Amino acid sequence: MLKITNLTKCYKGSDKGVHRLNMHIEKGDIYAFIGHNGAGKTTTLKCVTGIHDFDEGEIIIDGINIRENPLECKRRFAYIPDNPDLYEYLTGIQYLNFIADIFQVGAKERRDKIEKYADAFEITESLGDLISTYSHGMKQKLAIISALVHEPKLLILDEPFVGLDPKAAVILKDMMREICANKGAVFFSTHVLDVAEKLCNKVAIIKDGRLLASGNMADIVKNGQSLEDIFMEAIDDVAD
Repeated sequence: MLKITNLTKCYKGSDKGVHRLNMHIEKGDIYAFIGHNGAGKTTTLKCVTGIHDFDEGEIIIDGINIRENPLECKRRFAYIPDNPDLYEYLTGIQYLNFIADIFQVGAKERRDKIEKYADAFEITESLGDLISTYSHGMKQKLAIISALVHEPKLLILDEPFVGLDPKAAVILKDMMREICANKGAVFFSTHVLDVAEKLCNKVAIIKDGRLLASGNMADIVKNGQSLEDIFMEAIDDVAD
């Protein structure tokens, strides 16, 4: 579903970026991407989604090269940044219809999807209100709904649980599992390691733009250790 090969992105005048990153997210994967602040997680996600260009490497989404055919790639995934910028002068329903128009989602299908997800996140009654009146958590819920309305094959999220109440977080996890059950995949960064350990079947650990470990969660987290233990050992070993 997503194949990253030798991805390199460097920022001028800085050591920050990512260096020869290799990852493979397959259909059915819920893949966690973890690392400290500034490790390169968001840079990687922005390269994958076409927001950032990159210096070297290749990114393939559902068999399509993001550089060669970015529009077709973007039809197949949805991206939710850690702090979504929404059009606050629109109402919630206007924004969702705007996104549905972009992805050419039919009238009945969008109505059914919006109703399903808005009811699940309990914001149906607020869809007629201006987004500028929404709390941070409500904006996050609206961004999630907008990402799901066209049924993406690949869902890419940056710190998706920040700002969500516990019930909404559970609902989002269920939606992630539903996407994977329908032969899609989820790739997301997070600092919430216990959630990643319980939810994900695969994980990658990054530090200073370089991959320290990646693979099946069961192979990385074993012998009674937690993902937090493994993460701390990995970054400490590199520091030493």
